[in-house]
Amino acid sequence: MTEQDEQAVPDEPVPGEQARHESWIAIGIRTDMPHPARVYNYLLGGKDHFAADRDAAEMSLSVMPEIRDSALGNRRFLARAVRFLSGEAGIRQFLDIGTGLPASPNTHELAEPGSQVVYVDNDPVVFMRAKALMADYKSVVSVATDMRDVDEVLSAAGKVLDFSQPVGLLFVASLHNIPDADDPQGLVARYLAALAPGSHVVISHVTGDFAPAQMAEVTASYAARGVTFVGRTREQITQLFNGREIVSPGVVQLSYWRPDDADPDSNPDRIAAYAGVARV
Repeated sequence: MTEQDEQAVPDEPVPGEQARHESWIAIGIRTDMPHPARVYNYLLGGKDHFAADRDAAEMSLSVMPEIRDSALGNRRFLARAVRFLSGEAGIRQFLDIGTGLPASPNTHELAEPGSQVVYVDNDPVVFMRAKALMADYKSVVSVATDMRDVDEVLSAAGKVLDFSQPVGLLFVASLHNIPDADDPQGLVARYLAALAPGSHVVISHVTGDFAPAQMAEVTASYAARGVTFVGRTREQITQLFNGREIVSPGVVQLSYWRPDDADPDSNPDRIAAYAGVARV
């Protein structure tokens, strides 16, 4: 059995879906429109998604099957990046922006025990799931705020994190949901301005470099469903680091970022995403 088989998505109907529909609608959540966190959850083989999310995910897979490889590879990149920050960089504070629905191993599980972790996402269900999951972790907090509300995020995070000390700032598969009109580079810059020397920023981001026509089709199809999904070039993704010192091996296809045992993930060249880590 391949890793992709092991991560196979559940068949319809999804057990308990109607009950989830009703409970989520009751708190004002649109279940008839896809949400990036739920689409990503579907691609990872999770169960927190609805027909609209599955439809959007299957659309993208029909055009670019490698999107699932990218989603799975992204979780493995997160693990390697957090281990690097915890180990070589010695960081004990993490601000995880656009965290998505909990999918173990999460940042707090990968960081050194006792590390302070703040998760940020604008989806109420992500907040509720994270809050319930983290109930036993006094050093882990979930904040229900849009990442574009930088002052609000930093204010909430500042109740847990000491910004006079190094922080690991994570934008893992989240900035490609920010349209150009909202200036993702400037958004990152505002967060970087709040960080102390010795901090690091982690970014992973989908790209159309390897299949531009297909990525353009996926982007347009997501837009028609009310979702922003922008595949940017390696140069554009590098610019998101705002000139900070990017650690070796640079901005690379995410499977090639410090692979475990020097062996990239399966199907590494199918992954349509770049990743990198930079010192602040």
